[in-house]
Amino acid sequence: MSDRNDARRLLWLAGLALILVLIGGGIAAYTQTAGGTVEIRDVRFMGTNGTLMSALLYVPNGVTAENPAPGILAVHGYINSRETQDGFAIEFARRGYVVLALDQTGHGYSDPPAFANGFGGPDGLRYLRSLDIVDKDNVAMEGHSMGGWASLAAAAVYPDDYKAIVLEGSSTGAPFAADGTAEWPRNMALVFAEWDEFSQLMWGAEMPKDMVGTDKLKTLFGTTDTVEIGRLYGSIEDGTARQLYMPRGTHPNNHISTEAIGNAIEWMQKTLVGGNGLPPSDQIWYWKEIGSFVAFVGMVLFFFPVGTLLLKSSFFKELSESMPASKAATGTGWWVAAALSVIIPALTFFWLQNRGNEWFPASAFWPQTITTGIMTWAVGNGLIVLALFLVWHYQMNRNNGATFESYGVTWNGGLSWRKIGKSLLLAACVAASGYLLLVLADTIFEIDFRLWVLALKPMSFFQFHIFLAYLIPFTFFFLVSSMVLNGQMRQTQPNGSPVGLWRAYLVNAALLALGIVIMLLIQYLTLMGGRPLPLAEPLLTIIGIQFVPLLIIVAFISTYFYRKTGRVYTGAFLNAIFITWYIVAGQAVQFAF
Repeated sequence: MSDRNDARRLLWLAGLALILVLIGGGIAAYTQTAGGTVEIRDVRFMGTNGTLMSALLYVPNGVTAENPAPGILAVHGYINSRETQDGFAIEFARRGYVVLALDQTGHGYSDPPAFANGFGGPDGLRYLRSLDIVDKDNVAMEGHSMGGWASLAAAAVYPDDYKAIVLEGSSTGAPFAADGTAEWPRNMALVFAEWDEFSQLMWGAEMPKDMVGTDKLKTLFGTTDTVEIGRLYGSIEDGTARQLYMPRGTHPNNHISTEAIGNAIEWMQKTLVGGNGLPPSDQIWYWKEIGSFVAFVGMVLFFFPVGTLLLKSSFFKELSESMPASKAATGTGWWVAAALSVIIPALTFFWLQNRGNEWFPASAFWPQTITTGIMTWAVGNGLIVLALFLVWHYQMNRNNGATFESYGVTWNGGLSWRKIGKSLLLAACVAASGYLLLVLADTIFEIDFRLWVLALKPMSFFQFHIFLAYLIPFTFFFLVSSMVLNGQMRQTQPNGSPVGLWRAYLVNAALLALGIVIMLLIQYLTLMGGRPLPLAEPLLTIIGIQFVPLLIIVAFISTYFYRKTGRVYTGAFLNAIFITWYIVAGQAVQFAF
């Protein structure tokens, strides 16, 4: 009866997970199509030098070759993808504009390498203008961060083929972008957040509030005085209009800011003829973010009942074992180890990632610069933690009767390659179940799973090959991490029995993620207090944000499957597959294949 009740609970949990995916996907799909009034097409087109480009095309109802509409090219920033511009694309399309949300070269499903062909901006503008449903006299561009440079590259190649441009958290004159003047680019709005991390790179100002007095911005606005926020400079009719917006938020916050998105809408309505005049304040895009995040939660939740049900099958049943007797650290030793677990990842976060790019430049084997940096950070932390763990075990804990079986590594004094292989297969099956949900959501709802900087995409066949190359290094890290979390750091009650599952979840989540949380708090509290980022690493700081939820998920998976199998392998393999897939599918490819 107990087994039957367990099966019912697992099926109920799996059903709940599926419901979350369906409800979340439905909300996201309904929002991005504006209740069915906008058609979204996944398009591919050939760019410069035979580069295959990818984009999402938003076409409002009633727009035809006989009734063309204004067109807007929307371009994401570095290491993002076409879906990152959803907020802008959804709201532009709701106002009757045709929107082409582009994957930059080397990003998403566009061919590598990144940075090639003006980031793909000129190709995107040319393709948009080639559509007979677009009013060629009313074409504009919007680009966030490096997407702004892609837009400027398009403006440089085709100076007469656009009417207006919005730079979100971007600049003229930055690397790869042309210098701006009072006449070029045409009719430009600059939306730059109050705490944008890139003010030094973009405008040569330590703080965004100081950029209004820089010569670079004053030259762009055609004035010798400090640039005024919200003031219209120049003439829209002459193509020399300029306006600075400074919404509250950070660089990546522009994606989820009603104020920043509203600023872009306002500028398009000022400079383009056409559209339905829907006020900038009327926005619904955030329901798409909520829906796709609910679907993401459902997919992660699905891992747990699927894995448990598979463990009840005759093939995987031998993996379902009790946890070994605890030989974990206790007392002061536990707190010292916990402090090191929190501090080491934060202290090495920037240094190891930067060294990774020096030691392993982009190649055909490891072609993603950012992924290589994260991999180096993970492997470096794995080596440090493993060394400390081995010192603790051989110098202290072995005298207490601890063996590697106590940490969930061995069986009867040795490794069982059959069980390790089955653990890998089990993890692959569980990950495949989540991947299937993502593919179905992509097919049915035309969405991926995301919230702000957190984004999980299906892999292309090309990305799958990259995934395989990075999988082994990440697997090493997660094996070490699982051994430490569930062996050395495992907590028990006074009678020696395990603590409650939720307490174990929360403790392990804190051990993995707390250091990154503290690092981010130091960075952003300093920035919001009126001083630059202490470590002056804006890109890696932003990358660090997504690791807070990711490491919490890792902790839950590691803890749960250790309790179900009594060994570190299934949870470690599942985490390695999931995190490697997550990173590779969302990163840029820098190597020119």
